[in-house]
Amino acid sequence: MQDEVYHYNKERWEALAGAEALFTRPMLDLDAEKAQAYLGLERLGIPGDLAGRKVLCLAGGGGQQSAAFALLGADVTVLDISSGQLERDRLAAEHYSVDIRTIEGDMRDLSALDDSSFDLVWHPYSLTFVPDSRIVFREVARVVDEGGYYYLMCANPFFSGLTHHSWNGEGYTLKHPYTDEAATCYPDQDWVYDRKPAGRHIREPLEYRQTLSRIVNSLIREGFLLRLLSEVRGDYPGAEPGSWAHFTGVAPPWLEFVWQYCPASSESEGVRGQG
Repeated sequence: MQDEVYHYNKERWEALAGAEALFTRPMLDLDAEKAQAYLGLERLGIPGDLAGRKVLCLAGGGGQQSAAFALLGADVTVLDISSGQLERDRLAAEHYSVDIRTIEGDMRDLSALDDSSFDLVWHPYSLTFVPDSRIVFREVARVVDEGGYYYLMCANPFFSGLTHHSWNGEGYTLKHPYTDEAATCYPDQDWVYDRKPAGRHIREPLEYRQTLSRIVNSLIREGFLLRLLSEVRGDYPGAEPGSWAHFTGVAPPWLEFVWQYCPASSESEGVRGQG
């Protein structure tokens, strides 16, 4: 699906990989204990025995999650839009002497993957880089096996487009209509990549709001049952208003979901989503 959205995201993530941005740095100091702690499967309620389990890291290149899963004995596949990111996964695989399968592609098109072929789809922050999340959810429902899990981390839609720069002296002001697929663009945070090299310019993230009702109802309609929802927020007592630390404590910028694919159960219980 090589449309304008595809090309924008590919160009941006190739540039971020070239700049050694935070999320492009492979984790090369892991052992099994550190890998377990990093993934946090116990906290998420996802079965922690991964030996032989088939895991898809969806739009999750960079040699971080893939390395952790592989160290725990999982059969790991990574699909990512960026060849630079996938090179990090291959570097991590070589470093740990594990096998990690890499596929360059768009999260909206998983045709390279077989039906019902994964026990766990691990989807780190990337959903908001495409306008219509429903396309992604249909693809995930096809490739995850019945009883399998779908971990999704995404933007908190209520604060989409806000950053600590939105501080007006009293709070962080919401200004944009709460609608699906509304585009937002804002500067990367200072910690994302080093801006010192002269002439370095990376396009700002272009994101699309995914309302909570669309996320939840679309996944219910695809046959998923919600097992966990949490807000990822900061806890920084005394942080200065207008700082990133203060912002994340007041307006949690991310959500985590754990879903389980149980299509027969959903149909028998008459669960249907709207929107």
